[in-house]
Amino acid sequence: MLFDLENVHKHYGDFHALKGITLKVPEGSIGLLGPNGAGKSTLIKSLLGLLSFSSGSASVLGYRLPDEALKVRQAIGYMPENDCYLPYMTAVEYVSYGGELAGMPRSESFRRAHEVLYYVGLGEARYRQLEGFSTGMKQRVKLAQALVQGPRLVFLDEPTNGLDPKGREEMLDLINDVKARGVNIVLSSHVLPDVEHVCDSVIMLNQGGLIHYGPIDELKKGGKEVVEIETKDQNDAFEKVLRQKGFSITKDGLRLKITVPENSKRDDILRLAVENDIQVRHFMPAELTLESAFLGLLGEHS
Repeated sequence: MLFDLENVHKHYGDFHALKGITLKVPEGSIGLLGPNGAGKSTLIKSLLGLLSFSSGSASVLGYRLPDEALKVRQAIGYMPENDCYLPYMTAVEYVSYGGELAGMPRSESFRRAHEVLYYVGLGEARYRQLEGFSTGMKQRVKLAQALVQGPRLVFLDEPTNGLDPKGREEMLDLINDVKARGVNIVLSSHVLPDVEHVCDSVIMLNQGGLIHYGPIDELKKGGKEVVEIETKDQNDAFEKVLRQKGFSITKDGLRLKITVPENSKRDDILRLAVENDIQVRHFMPAELTLESAFLGLLGEHS
């Protein structure tokens, strides 16, 4: 098991950040999804042993929290969303320091820092100060420090944040290579195509609660029919009508993707268009994307 949570709660004063999460997650590559304030960062920091749960029990890689939090941090790499470094440090100093914090001897962490910086493509820049790094280089050096101790599991928090399309593609290729080398991945991202590119399963949180866990392919199928539709110039009006009738909808450019409820059928959509004098220009079955499935689940749990 990557982690095992049993009725986990976390409070910040009166604010309930995690609400009774029970979850068993086997090894693999997992996407962690949810809107802002869903509890993703709180969950990650708690699983790293940096925050204590208010109640409930949890283990990570077989180590119990909080009693074995140090062992958890030694076995896990963490790539934070925000830049966390002293600007005057060189890349090799920063990465090797991360190894020392994970319990590695200084000489070993320094040797490993060189190796992992070459691995992420920063070998030639390893003696440069971090304050002179581009956004892409900063993301790579954060990934390097997450890998320096040879972790069994890495938490990646928005690893493609701020990257251009080429840099994003290169970062995702690196993550997939890490995954291919047998390292477990937990990827937290608002960019759902990134999650779909890297992960096999997803955990979805909303308002501190667990709303879904399972394989991405299963979620995308979902047993639900999805229809893609475009009106002459009345998408907003038709969307309002459909939502009032219980249809879940996401926007895809000039078209609407409509998830048909179990008690309805696709002909009901056309009937509503006729009844509301809405001219339909495009109407065909559509594949449910991860983004569509995610937004649909949020709509059901909001």
